[in-house]
Amino acid sequence: MSPTGQECASDRVGSPAVLVATFAMPTASRYTRHTHDTHQLAWASHGVLIVATDAGTWVLPPARALWLPAGVAHETIASATTTMRSLYFSAHMCPISWSQPQPVAANALFAELVGYLAQSALDEARRRRAEAVLLDLLEPVTITTVHAPIPDDECAALVARSLLENPADPRSLDEWGRHVCVSGRTLARAFRNQTGLGFDRWRTLARIQAALPELAAGEPVSHVARHVGYQTTSAFVAAFRRETDTTPGAYFQAKPS
Repeated sequence: MSPTGQECASDRVGSPAVLVATFAMPTASRYTRHTHDTHQLAWASHGVLIVATDAGTWVLPPARALWLPAGVAHETIASATTTMRSLYFSAHMCPISWSQPQPVAANALFAELVGYLAQSALDEARRRRAEAVLLDLLEPVTITTVHAPIPDDECAALVARSLLENPADPRSLDEWGRHVCVSGRTLARAFRNQTGLGFDRWRTLARIQAALPELAAGEPVSHVARHVGYQTTSAFVAAFRRETDTTPGAYFQAKPS
C-alpha cells in the first residue's frame, strides 16, 4: 500500500516493476507508521525527509535515499517543505535482497532516472531498461543513525519530549525533577533503566538528533550548534564526532558500505 493507503500499481501482476509516486509534504507533515507489500525507496527530491523504523531513524537530504524492504513498518516526516518521491518495487520482480533498511546514494543520474520512470507513456522495453539501470545505481552507503528513545515512565517521558522539542533547554536533572514533581534520582533511574542511557548521554543524542535535519538542509554548523544548546561550535563538533565517528560537515557525504 502507498502512504495514502491506496493500492500501489506495483502490487499488481503485469504492472511496471518500479512505480514512482510523488508526495508534496509541508513542514512537519507525516505519514504515520505503516507497511507496504512492496519494497520502497524513499527519497526527497527537494527538502529533507526523516524515516523512522524500529531499526533506526534516518535523515535524508536529496543526496540520500532509503531502501525499505517489504513489510518493514516505518514513519515518514518532512522536517521542512519537502517533495518525497517514493519508488515501489515489485517484491517478486526485484533482484535486491536487502533484509533491513539500507541507505543508498542518490546522484544526478538517479534523479533523472526517477523522473524518466515517472512518465506514464514509456513503452515496456524502455521502462525495463531504465529500471535495470536504476537498480544498478543503488549503491549502499554507511550512515550512523542517532536515536534518543522516549522512556516509558510518565514523568521521564514528559522531560524527554520537552527536550526533543527544545534541545537547548539547559535545565539540570534536579531542576527537571522539580518541574515534574519527582526527584532527580528518580528521573535518572528511569532514563537509565528504560532507555539504556544515562541522562547526560541521552540529552547529547537528543541534541544531535535535532541537529541532523538542520545540517541536512545546509545550515551552518555554528548556527546549528547554538540552536541545539551548545555554547561553542567546538563542543558540538566533539560531541557529534563522539557519537557518530565523523564530523557534522562529513556526516552527509556518501561513504560506501
